[in-house]
Amino acid sequence: MRDSFILKCTVCGEENYLANKNKRLHPDRVEYQKYCPRCNKKTAHKEKK
Repeated sequence: MRDSFILKCTVCGEENYLANKNKRLHPDRVEYQKYCPRCNKKTAHKEKK
């Protein structure tokens, strides 16, 4: 039941991270604070569909 997806920076649009989650426990799109090398700082990264 695990689903893999790509995390995309909300500031610059760069696709930086691969992640996975349990779809049964977290059916909505997730958002994490991650480091973006293009922005050179921590920014919000949202699940890309």
